[in-house]
Amino acid sequence: MREIAARPLTAEGFAPYGEVLEVKGAPDKIINQGLCGRHHDRAGMDFGPEGRAGISLFDAEPRALPYTLELVERHPEGSQAFLPMHQNEWLVIVAEPGEGENDAPGAIHAFVAAPGQGINLRRGTWHGVLTPLHAPGLFAVVDRIGHTPNLEEHWLEEPLLITRG
Repeated sequence: MREIAARPLTAEGFAPYGEVLEVKGAPDKIINQGLCGRHHDRAGMDFGPEGRAGISLFDAEPRALPYTLELVERHPEGSQAFLPMHQNEWLVIVAEPGEGENDAPGAIHAFVAAPGQGINLRRGTWHGVLTPLHAPGLFAVVDRIGHTPNLEEHWLEEPLLITRG
C-alpha cells in the first residue's frame, strides 16, 4: 500500500485547492463597540448559476492516524466550506486535478488542520470525506443547495495509507 504523510495545514500549501479559514493577522475592521475584530470575506464561495448557499451541520465519527483512504469525492456544481465546531485537529485530504479522458483525481495530499482552522474547497476539487481525528466531529458546512446532482465519487484502485508527518 502506498503511503503519504499529512503535513500541517497552511494557506500557502492549501492554495491550489481553496482557502484556509482562520483568524490570523490583524482584523480588517474593528466592530461591536471595539470588542470584535472582523476578518472579512475569507473564502470564494461558488454555488453556480442554479444553486444557493446552505448551512448544514455534520456530525462525523472520529477516525485515527494512520488512516486508510479508499474514496475521494468532488462537488462539480459548487464550493464547500467546513467550519469545525470544536477545538480539535482534523484531517484534510485533497487531490490534484487528474489528466486524461476519465478525469480521475491526480496526486493526493493530506493536511492536519490545527484547532480553529476551517477550509473552503473550490468547486470541483477532489477531496476525502470529512475526517475528524477526535470527538466530537461536529462541523458547520456551507455548500450549494440545488436540484442538480452535485456529488461525484471515485474509489481508488489501491488504498492509500495516510500517516502523521
